[in-house]
Amino acid sequence: MICPNCSTSLRARERRGQVCSRCHRRFALDPKVHGRGMHDVRIRRRAAALTHDGRLTVTVTQLWYRCRTYSRAWPAREAHGTRPWVRRLVSFPICAGFLVCWALTSGFLALLAAAAAVGVLIAAHNFLEFFSGGPAGSYIRPDEEEFRKLMSGEWTTVYGELPPGVVDDGPRTAGHSVPQPHPPRAVILCTDHAVAVFLEANGLPARLRAVLVEADPGSAHDALVDVPGRLPVVVLHDASALGALLAPLLRVAHPDRAVVDAGLPVAAVRSRGGAVHRVTRVPSGSQAPAVDAGGLRDVAGLSEEDAVWLAEGFWSPIAAVPPALLAGVVEEAVERAVAGAAGAREPDPAYGFLTWPDAPATKGTPTA
Repeated sequence: MICPNCSTSLRARERRGQVCSRCHRRFALDPKVHGRGMHDVRIRRRAAALTHDGRLTVTVTQLWYRCRTYSRAWPAREAHGTRPWVRRLVSFPICAGFLVCWALTSGFLALLAAAAAVGVLIAAHNFLEFFSGGPAGSYIRPDEEEFRKLMSGEWTTVYGELPPGVVDDGPRTAGHSVPQPHPPRAVILCTDHAVAVFLEANGLPARLRAVLVEADPGSAHDALVDVPGRLPVVVLHDASALGALLAPLLRVAHPDRAVVDAGLPVAAVRSRGGAVHRVTRVPSGSQAPAVDAGGLRDVAGLSEEDAVWLAEGFWSPIAAVPPALLAGVVEEAVERAVAGAAGAREPDPAYGFLTWPDAPATKGTPTA
């Protein structure tokens, strides 16, 4: 790896204890200790690219998605193939018959019988395989908890703070409140905590004169009840089943408000290389209602492919969207909402998915 202090290429024995043997200065991360791709130079470069060299402020969650070294998602698998007991029931008697022939004969016939017995075992193993089923799943390397520990532990111990332009998006402290613009002209309803912190850290709600409301998709309706007036609402959400249903349901619950869906569209990430795909696993015995593909098609107006993908538990986080692109989409959506509310009220379909421009794929990151 490259020493972040003196730019010397160091072998493993030259950087023991995370101290450079050339300049004798300490660094935070060593890929041999903390995992592939986890070293100071790479983290600094990714942070600089994400913040546009300090012109934007991003969160640790956004940096984690940008610094991931591997991500994968897979669909549920049904059990198929030949059961082991069936394989044994078929192969063992045949093998035993050849062994009897081997014992009762000699010479070439005995050799042929022994070879046939071995061939039966090999064929049964290779051609009568059994593949067990399993649920859909996903993983990201390093995982979020591990990355946060690296940033709040080793990194801050060595450098005293997070990389320039990166802020912690941990749980809100007691009594935290977001300054409200006077007078407000729109509402930004955000269902992702990291994105809400990102918007607030960059002053977007104040600059756009918008009220920032953070709420889970299930409690979004109640969160809007406390917002006075009939301000237009811009909805930010993941490309998920609940996210896709959020804007249509809000239009029904709040017919007096214009609702612009600026969430991450499923079609933009479902088959896109470089996009982060994750899977929500419902615990066994959970009473959470399942969202079926039919409901997603009828209510959210999704295509068959997108609806099935979401119904299987797949989703993609809006926090993984490049921050500069995300900020631009929010600004455009607020202006669109304000313009729509100021003019003649259009039919609900006019407030559909915002057309997201293509986001640059993460280079060198294998994805599902």
